[in-house]
Amino acid sequence: MSILHPIIGITGSSGAGTSTAVLAFMRMFAALGLKGALVEGDAFHAYDREQLRRTLERARIRGENFSLFSPAANLLERLEGLLRDYGARGHGISRHYLHREDEAEAHGQSAGTFTAWERLPPDTDLLLYEGLHGGYVGDEVNIAAHMDLLIGVTPVINLEWIQKIRRDAGERGYDPQDVTRTILRRMPDYVNYIVPQFSRTDINFQRVPLVDTSNPFALREIPRSEEILVVIHFNEHSRVAPDFELLQREVPGAYSPHHRTLVVPGPQQERALELIFKPVIERLIARRNAARSA
Repeated sequence: MSILHPIIGITGSSGAGTSTAVLAFMRMFAALGLKGALVEGDAFHAYDREQLRRTLERARIRGENFSLFSPAANLLERLEGLLRDYGARGHGISRHYLHREDEAEAHGQSAGTFTAWERLPPDTDLLLYEGLHGGYVGDEVNIAAHMDLLIGVTPVINLEWIQKIRRDAGERGYDPQDVTRTILRRMPDYVNYIVPQFSRTDINFQRVPLVDTSNPFALREIPRSEEILVVIHFNEHSRVAPDFELLQREVPGAYSPHHRTLVVPGPQQERALELIFKPVIERLIARRNAARSA
């Protein structure tokens, strides 16, 4: 954690909807006149698409399980180094993974490759991490320890699978059956490395569908926001003190079924995000400014 250079983490599995939360945070930064550095967890995968394909085939032949959820498939020491450097000095080195043909073409590369490592933009006010391992803690690496605020995005599992299948098939051109096989293959790593992170977050956002999602593997549309409730849970150790009275007053349809939980209609998710996190961001920046002037 860092007073001078705050770090916010958004963690969740592939297809969970973390990118939606990132957009909401970037809009909040803009509204507050802040410049944020965005770091994508995909940048710290150890393999590009072709390398991963070969590695998966070798693992299959050996009868071993392997997925990008595993720490072994990621450069987590390098990610921790970036977070440590940013917390201490406000800079670091990252890159981008090019998922789609259009973004790859803009870089003169092939889809499924990485851009070159380069320095983060100068003079940023805070860093926003989005990826698989924002709350990871292991024997050699502790990513969670560098977060001044950690948010989990974790839809109910059937909805998460629907979102992943639709995204990978629709946006990235993957065969839906291949995506299903990926979901099955990575399940042990999901249980061992992804799920435990949600006990380390400050707040978890869980999207719960109000329509039938009983067979997520039948290719179908993602439920609309009007067909979803968002369960917002503040973990016991959360560094965010919720004002449930304010939230229920200001967010239409919000209610609290538990003293640490708020439920909001899907269309009100961003409003709830803003009411919860804008004051937190302001406090992080005020703490930074006070430290600089001391």
